[in-house]
Amino acid sequence: MASTGDSLTSQGYIQHHLTNAKACFTDQGLSFNYACADAGFWTWHIDTLAWSIILGLVFILTFRSAAKKATTGVPGKFQCAVEMIVEFVGKSVKDTYHGSSQLIAPLSLTIFVWVFLMNFMDWIPVDWIGTLSSVIAGDSWQTIESGQSHVYHKIVPTTDLNMTFGLSFSVLALMIYYAIKIKGVGGFLKELYAHPFNTPWLYWFNLILETIALIAKPVSLALRLFGNMYAAELIFILIATIGLYQLPVHFVWAAFHLLVIPLQAFIFMMLTIVYLSMMSEKH
Repeated sequence: MASTGDSLTSQGYIQHHLTNAKACFTDQGLSFNYACADAGFWTWHIDTLAWSIILGLVFILTFRSAAKKATTGVPGKFQCAVEMIVEFVGKSVKDTYHGSSQLIAPLSLTIFVWVFLMNFMDWIPVDWIGTLSSVIAGDSWQTIESGQSHVYHKIVPTTDLNMTFGLSFSVLALMIYYAIKIKGVGGFLKELYAHPFNTPWLYWFNLILETIALIAKPVSLALRLFGNMYAAELIFILIATIGLYQLPVHFVWAAFHLLVIPLQAFIFMMLTIVYLSMMSEKH
């Protein structure tokens, strides 16, 4: 979609690109987009779901292929790149996680590569996939140019709060699981009500303090990733309003993202390792 003509304002252009493709069940059956505005909680962002699943499969199939083709001789470029990522994540886990679990390393690898791939979608110019989706849906080129397309498509899953909170609350579930597995239910609960002040008359205060601290970890984890990627995507959309001359500016901002995108994936992975390590320690 191009920001040309008087039928599409910059505000409308930005709003269009910040809107997820939605699906929900109403009284009339399965509905999409505007019909889902008042559907309540059970509204699916089908673009976020689709791209996160596709990119997850890309990660699994790519690394599986590298593992099957791995040789003991001089590795090829593809095998070397995969081995570097695996060794980097393995060293990060070894230096940070102080418990003993065979799940932490593959979990950290999955988080790092998956979040990186989802962030990577930010490099694709915002109009390309959206326009292609409109064409596939049967919209005419005049409709697309005028901004009247009914198709919405956000291709960066980490710019959707549903995705980042889904990831972070999965981390919270693992934190609680490991705490109970290592310390037992009693040990986990005792750390909630008897830490940091092991005095019976302050148990209520400890419980409030530790519960807030526990919930704050996944909330901050989700908001940090969402905030950075949403702001970056918004700048890409603002650049796209330039129109025909957007590509040079787009690639300048994309070059800056060579640091931002892997950094956000790394931070999410490292904080996950740190949180799991904290929950595995006995106080």
